[in-house]
Amino acid sequence: MNLGMGEILLLLALALVLFGAKRLPEVGRAVGSAVKEFKRGLETGESPEKKENGEDGEPGQEK
Repeated sequence: MNLGMGEILLLLALALVLFGAKRLPEVGRAVGSAVKEFKRGLETGESPEKKENGEDGEPGQEK
């Protein structure tokens, strides 16, 4: 999927209209953080909840 300059400008204009100029940097940081966490999860093969809670098994299973 290749995006041309026109499509990128359309997406940026749409984001500006939806979120406004003041919230746009905040939304960008949140999206960047989510992508970074997603990539980290793909690399480790583990969800962040499991790392935080120290869980090894499926939810609902007791040790």
